[in-house]
Amino acid sequence: MAELTVSGSSETAKRRPRRSAVQRFLGQLDIQLMVWPALILIFVFSYIPMYGVLMAFQDYNIFGGMKESPWVGLKHFNMFFQAAEFGEVMRNTIVISLLKLVIGFPAPILLALMLNEVKHMMFKRVVQTVSYLPHFLSWVIVAGFVMSMLSTDNGSVNIALQAAGLIGEPINFLSLPEYFWTILVSTGVWKEIGFASIVYLAAIAGIDPHLYEAAEMDGAGKIKQMFLITLPCMMPVIIIFMILAIGNLLNAGFDDILLLGANPVLRDVSDVIDTYVYRVGIQNSRYSYATAVGLFKAVISVGLLAMANYAARRSGNSLW
Repeated sequence: MAELTVSGSSETAKRRPRRSAVQRFLGQLDIQLMVWPALILIFVFSYIPMYGVLMAFQDYNIFGGMKESPWVGLKHFNMFFQAAEFGEVMRNTIVISLLKLVIGFPAPILLALMLNEVKHMMFKRVVQTVSYLPHFLSWVIVAGFVMSMLSTDNGSVNIALQAAGLIGEPINFLSLPEYFWTILVSTGVWKEIGFASIVYLAAIAGIDPHLYEAAEMDGAGKIKQMFLITLPCMMPVIIIFMILAIGNLLNAGFDDILLLGANPVLRDVSDVIDTYVYRVGIQNSRYSYATAVGLFKAVISVGLLAMANYAARRSGNSLW
């Protein structure tokens, strides 16, 4: 009887007409209408402009266009590798990126773990709101705040340090290279820590509360519960964001560095690949050279992303 039922269902499935691609599309029309606008935007603004990468292999002439510009091969790449600024730019890019990764990446995880332990809901909401708000401020506004706080003329930081007797005269922090990396990284963490913690709070909210109850019955305290339950359950999300962070390792920043490092005195510690491309490409009109530098950064970033994904694949949590 069971064999007849199985054979009958298989025959019915065979007789069922296959739906065409158009029919499947119309059957998912509501979902397709949500997906396609995003795909079109990505194609228009991310893939079509990739044609301009060819400029890196030409001596681009703005009047003749790409069709009339002569091909020069790897000339501009060699110029960048042999440039006097190459070592300085790469050093600043790598150091600033590593500082942002080492300090900025775990900061929202720690904030999410601490907020998870707060039981007073009103206080928790206030802390979340206050920490989220800086993300929605542009870097122009944030840089203005920082410059005002660090100003030698009635800047709150200098006033507080003088009142505490730590300094005798105001310090012009944004003119001293030794303070720049600290100011840049701490400002970035303050601006993004709250918004970045949202994903980790969502991951914590998805953990089965029975796990905590069982651990508490076994005598595990809050610290042990954090290390034995919360962090392992968050690990898939943490690994995915770590892969993306490593892939963006050469993206040391642009808006924050351009605004906070505007003083020419800071160029030795503030000039990274993105600001270098802006300066030589836009301000000096060396379009082919700037395109080559940008392409070099993109290729290295893709390689770092692939290596990080390969390393994370062993844990079973990779992008592909």
